[in-house]
Amino acid sequence: MTEFTPVASLIGGILIGISAVLLMALEGRIAGISGIVSRLLPPYSGGVPPRLAFVTGLVAAPFVVMLVSGTPVLQTVSSNVAVMLAAGLLVGFGSVLGSGCTSGHGVCGLARLSGRSLAATATFMATAIATVFVIRHML
Repeated sequence: MTEFTPVASLIGGILIGISAVLLMALEGRIAGISGIVSRLLPPYSGGVPPRLAFVTGLVAAPFVVMLVSGTPVLQTVSSNVAVMLAAGLLVGFGSVLGSGCTSGHGVCGLARLSGRSLAATATFMATAIATVFVIRHML
C-alpha cells in the first residue's frame, strides 16, 4: 500500500514549481527533464554546466533529504530487468512522440495554459492510472 504524505508532497510540489520558475526566469528554458537530459548527450550544445547541475540536483536530492531528516528515502524499483528496459524504452519513445515529458508538459506546459500540454498530461495520467490498476489488480 502506498503511504499518504500530503505535507511532503506539498513541499515537493512547491520546490518543483520554484525550480521551474527559476529555470525559466534565469535561463529562459522549460524544466522538461527529458529535454535537459537529452541535451547532455552528444552532439553538445551550449549550456552544459547548468543542465548538468540540474540533473545532479535531481540525483542528489534524496541523499540531501536523508542527511537533513535522518531517515532513509525509500523507493521500490522492480528487480525485473526486462520490465525495466521495456518501461524505459516506452517512456523514452513517449517523450519523443509527445515532444516532452511529464515535467515539461505537466508542470511547465499546464502553467502556460498550453492545450497541447493539457492533452499530453491527460494521456500521461490516464496511462498511469490504467497501468497501476492492471499491475495491482490483474497481475
